[in-house]
Amino acid sequence: MTSCFSETSYVLKQIQFTKTTNILERCICQIENVIFTTLAFRQAVVTMYNFQQYRHIQSPGWTLKWTWAKDEVIWNMTGSQTTEQGNCSKFKEDIPHCCKKDPTIIDLLPETPHNQQIANCCKGGVVNTWGQDPATAVSSFQLSVGSAGTSNKTVRVPKNFTLKAPGPGYTCGPAKVIKPTKFVTPDGRRVTQAMITWNVICTYSQFLANKFPTCCVSLSALYNKTVVPCPTCSCGCKKNGTKPGSCVDPETPHLASIVSDHGKNNFTPLVQCTDHMCPVGIHWHVKLNYKDYWRVKITITNFNYHINYTRWNLVVQHPNLDNITQLFSINYKSLTPYGATNDTAMFWGVKFSNDLLVQPGPSGNVQFELLLRKDTSNFTFDKGWAFPHRVYFNGDNCMMPPPEAYPHLSNDVSFMPPPDADPPLPNSVSRWKVSLLKLTVTLMSSMTLFFAYT
Repeated sequence: MTSCFSETSYVLKQIQFTKTTNILERCICQIENVIFTTLAFRQAVVTMYNFQQYRHIQSPGWTLKWTWAKDEVIWNMTGSQTTEQGNCSKFKEDIPHCCKKDPTIIDLLPETPHNQQIANCCKGGVVNTWGQDPATAVSSFQLSVGSAGTSNKTVRVPKNFTLKAPGPGYTCGPAKVIKPTKFVTPDGRRVTQAMITWNVICTYSQFLANKFPTCCVSLSALYNKTVVPCPTCSCGCKKNGTKPGSCVDPETPHLASIVSDHGKNNFTPLVQCTDHMCPVGIHWHVKLNYKDYWRVKITITNFNYHINYTRWNLVVQHPNLDNITQLFSINYKSLTPYGATNDTAMFWGVKFSNDLLVQPGPSGNVQFELLLRKDTSNFTFDKGWAFPHRVYFNGDNCMMPPPEAYPHLSNDVSFMPPPDADPPLPNSVSRWKVSLLKLTVTLMSSMTLFFAYT
């Protein structure tokens, strides 16, 4: 298992998410709490770093909960809020923000006034993956706690930590006191130290989050007319009372009202009625065969009426992904879960273009293509080699068809035409020519404006 922990420099309370499996099998969350004390209150800042490469927290965002060890209350918060205030009747003048023994914390929304924000807060609980964008893989908030003790011997560590992101899946262990965090002032001339620091380890399990898979894979290829669908009942069966959610026929009258009545905060998928019953389907199509290259088209389809998948990502394992030559309409990052073996890649949408996978309908899909160079030592279309070994959508392992069902290489030559000529590829010379042309046009435009005003 790869290392999951990373140093921080300024947090008072930190949550870290990482994931490892066969590509990555376990997800670990580290909650680190660092305490400072004033005359009246204990001050803490919670910072969540999502170091996990491809499991993000999407809308409606994270929820963090714990149980106080004694009679602590939260006097005020910046960058977040509790969902309930609780019974604060014993306070006659100043009223705390929350008096509950087990407060539930949520992030504030982006439109929150600036005087109620701190750095990295107020994103509606949405936390990106570290692999996609480290700058947005952080979430923070601050709180002032009363009746909590004033030294590292009198402060008691909270217990029963619970993290939802946004649904179930995380199991948190007990808090453990660690070495106090130190902070360097901006000018670098002074170092301060927290009174006490602790952390909590939370482990994510896809099986706790969902009883069934949440995505499936279908396959096709230019050399075979067969389209291999997602396995039947991949994510539950329509007539099975234990299925993860309900299904609805897309031709049903008043579909919008049915979706609305199913519940805004209901995390149970409401999917299109299909044989596979999955919220998300991924189709891998071997599209073209060139002399030295081959081309794949990937289509991701949303069957879930409850969710627009924001900042989605797809992880694929295939032995030829170390030879990606060109990408079309997609972002890409190579992952190396097995050290030197580079057979795993993560893909995600281009911002403002296809980074949002919307609800089922004409626009409820995302498509992109890959051009891969053939490795003559192992390349073949035979025995299903051209299809992925594993596929993950938003960190969840997708159900694959059985290997014996893969489209096979036909003996009929008409099904497998000879390779096409290699496609034109961008190179440094052509890019230099384009850059020079742009510079020439810019200079000519500038000269025209100059003479126009002289």
